[in-house]
Amino acid sequence: MAKAISQYFKRVFDDYQVLVKVNPTDFTGIELIVHPDGKIEKTSIEADEDIFEDLEADEFLPCSPLEFQLLLAKGQD
Repeated sequence: MAKAISQYFKRVFDDYQVLVKVNPTDFTGIELIVHPDGKIEKTSIEADEDIFEDLEADEFLPCSPLEFQLLLAKGQD
């Protein structure tokens, strides 16, 4: 069985941004919150099949996997 390709989303708020990685097979993923001071919070998420509609309703847009992975690596420093 082929491994699912995760999908990445981002929303920029006034003073912080949120990036989300979602596995479309089991709807698990990671949420990153990037604060103005550069601090990065990482949270594991478990969603349901409505996650993509929820992200769209919350005005998240697709983003680059590279951007997400770079921030994830930075947050683990």
